[in-house]
Amino acid sequence: MTPELSVVVPTLNEASALPTLLDQLRRQHGLACEVIVADGGSSDTTVALAQQARARVVSAPRGRGAQMNAGARAATGRHLLFLHADSELATTLQLREALDALKAQIAMDGTRCAGHFALRFARRDAAHALFYRYLEEKTALNRTGTINGDQGLLLSAEYFHELGGFDERLPFLEDQRIATRISGSGRWLLLPGTLLTSARRFETEGACRRYTVMALIMGLHAAGADAFFERASEVYASQGETARLRVGAHLALTRRVLRAAGWRGAPGILYRAGRYTRQNSWQPFFWCDVALRTRLEPGRNPFLAFHDRVIRPLADNRLFDTLAMLAITIWFLGVLPLAYAVLDRRR
Repeated sequence: MTPELSVVVPTLNEASALPTLLDQLRRQHGLACEVIVADGGSSDTTVALAQQARARVVSAPRGRGAQMNAGARAATGRHLLFLHADSELATTLQLREALDALKAQIAMDGTRCAGHFALRFARRDAAHALFYRYLEEKTALNRTGTINGDQGLLLSAEYFHELGGFDERLPFLEDQRIATRISGSGRWLLLPGTLLTSARRFETEGACRRYTVMALIMGLHAAGADAFFERASEVYASQGETARLRVGAHLALTRRVLRAAGWRGAPGILYRAGRYTRQNSWQPFFWCDVALRTRLEPGRNPFLAFHDRVIRPLADNRLFDTLAMLAITIWFLGVLPLAYAVLDRRR
């Protein structure tokens, strides 16, 4: 019998996290699903643990995009769900309810549709509570740039293949690229329930440091600065290779890329990165809503609404794109290098 759902989990040395997810998948009720572990060359017991849990193991070149494409090719289900190995499900009916919600949305409006979950972060300590709350609430939005691979991706196998699968050119950013294609060809659905995901990368690398580098990565990605991402091993380490981030190294790489682009290419990169920043000007307003959440009714975002109603129409022009370009140039090439040079010397 053809399963309703194939769950694809990319892994690379995930022996500590994977068993919990596999056990939760085994306990899901109300649907027939197959579990495929797409391994990128683990040197620990990841593969053995997956086989013990009777998951199907597929070997693939290292890189989440390549691994998930390999898993999708091996899948036999009518729908595909891509989950990270450190994901945890909230209930034993979560996948049944998610699949029903996706099918209902497709039947109602007739469009191509893909679903994602909101996140909760599993943390070892209580530091940066507002930061994590902001990240969690942001995952419940369907705005451009807010949907990432750790939120899960649920869609029909037909739609996935129509999209052309994941981009394999880099070992990361495959989630952002397929999310953009989904936004352009269909619609996003926030699925019922939440996923619990580990905050281990933020806690290991430093929450503010990781978020700074994420902002840098997304801005340069939007600007088409491919030379930055050709140094992928320097930009985004695999989970097992993470350590406290030295943001200065990423900023220095950015300066080298801009110098190599020359006086003709560098202004274009900075302008496009500025435009991306201006397009994300809603985020400080949403931060205010999250910070005041105890005083606001759940779901009410007056600061975000003010931005969308007043600020966005006012700022949607080349003047504000140019001002944003100047701001990020000063911030990322002037202020932050000095600040992190001091911080890194103190450690």
